[in-house]
Amino acid sequence: MADVSFPPVSFDTHPSRYVHWVLSVEGAVATMTMRVQEDRPMWPGYELKLNSYDLSVDIELADAVQRLRFEHPEVRAVVVTGGYDKIFCAGANIRMLASSTHAFKVNFCKFTNETRCGIEDATTNSGQTWIAALNGTASGGGYELAEACQEIYLIDDGNSAVSLPEVPLLGVLPGTGGLTRLTDKRKVRRDMADLFCTKAEGFKARDAVKYRFVDGSFTRSKWAEGVKARAAAIVAAATPREATGFALPPVLPETTADGFAYRSVKVQIDPVARTAALTILAPTEAPSVGADTWSLRAWRELDDALLRLRFNYLDIGLVTVRAVGEAEAVLAHDVALDDGSWFATEVRFFQARVLRRLDNMAKSLFSILEPGNAFAGSLFEVVLASDRSYMLADDDGANRVRVTAASGGRFPMASGLSRLQARYPGTPELGVRVLCEDNWIDAARAEKLELVTATPDAIDWDDEVRIAVEERISLSPDALTGMEQNLRFGGPETCDNKIFGRLTAWQNWIFQRPNAVGERGALKMFGAPERAVFDYRRT
Repeated sequence: MADVSFPPVSFDTHPSRYVHWVLSVEGAVATMTMRVQEDRPMWPGYELKLNSYDLSVDIELADAVQRLRFEHPEVRAVVVTGGYDKIFCAGANIRMLASSTHAFKVNFCKFTNETRCGIEDATTNSGQTWIAALNGTASGGGYELAEACQEIYLIDDGNSAVSLPEVPLLGVLPGTGGLTRLTDKRKVRRDMADLFCTKAEGFKARDAVKYRFVDGSFTRSKWAEGVKARAAAIVAAATPREATGFALPPVLPETTADGFAYRSVKVQIDPVARTAALTILAPTEAPSVGADTWSLRAWRELDDALLRLRFNYLDIGLVTVRAVGEAEAVLAHDVALDDGSWFATEVRFFQARVLRRLDNMAKSLFSILEPGNAFAGSLFEVVLASDRSYMLADDDGANRVRVTAASGGRFPMASGLSRLQARYPGTPELGVRVLCEDNWIDAARAEKLELVTATPDAIDWDDEVRIAVEERISLSPDALTGMEQNLRFGGPETCDNKIFGRLTAWQNWIFQRPNAVGERGALKMFGAPERAVFDYRRT
């Protein structure tokens, strides 16, 4: 059963159904206008005042980021701005956060972070440069949205400012990567970042430009002209893309007796065991160009399934992952993406984003490899992303996998490493040897190459897998989340790595502390006439 602490979340939307955003495209320039309807929150109980946002607002933004890449490849600049006078965005809605469960707060922050990483990915890999045109004050998550853009411009009207007021006002961290992007991306000095994050009113245009919190400003009389000129300059400097986009149809699962299912992905839920079985079906049709080809459609289904598991099934602690069908068909679809076209490139970048979403699941992941498995090429990345992998050692060697160049860096982790590099921190030569195999690998060879965790034979298979699952489920979920997050985010530190491996962990902790969420905590007392009450002992 789905979690009943809040209504199930659906991530399906379309520009024609957007409530809080307006997407317009004129030639090579797209404009995303944030016009949040305060009386249309995701759930009753709060109002979305001052262009503040909840999950429904960010679901629409995530949808737009994706659609621009596939439906409008001609776009070279995306301007994101506010739809109301003197306010860009007040950030995440405080009443929504204060009334949410701890799990929802953390998952909300994680999703908004992934959306903002998607904006940066679009700028870097699709040549769609995002520009934040702050037509008014941008505070908290509003400024964090701006930070995800390549350039930030603030209106100089004597009143509008940028700020990250979470620490002084709410007793929590700027949870959408704000701290990390200040220092790692915008190269703000640590002392100025410290001042900025504790100065609730923030900085107006002159000082915001001086200390690199924004890239520039325009007076009110020159605002529209200045933003338009900057977008035009970015388009002029960009490489034009001669491509025709295509519509992305809805990705909606059918409800089944024990879970939900799409055409190529199905999920079975066992609420008593607190496990889910996720199965990916290999393609049965030839590769094509368009939304219905397996390389895009099945991975969109996987992405949606991961989000539904994350938000709607909080009690599920472990997901077993299987891929079944013709592995050769998976490889054929991978090869079809080698032609260097904009479509092939976008699909690969999307698959990489889905795999990073998989890395970020706060659930244990066990890959199960049995005869007839389709873990080859791009799908073998799922095995490498799992916390453990069990491969049946069959007598005739029919249980095989295939590692291809897809694992050689095509799908980088948040650290920038390939999952194959991350697998062999002390023996990198093994990763090189695996990439040179260029053949099917049976269980005995997979064990020798250290590609899987264990290779039980048929006699021990059922018991060993069952015991491993039961043991995992019996452990503390908090300890497991901390352990998995540390192990999955090894390697060099990058901006993304810090956001998901460090910042998210700290925010997770702070969101449970009485200083933030207690009856007299800062988050609960926001807007009240009394001050928050803190326990001032620091550890």
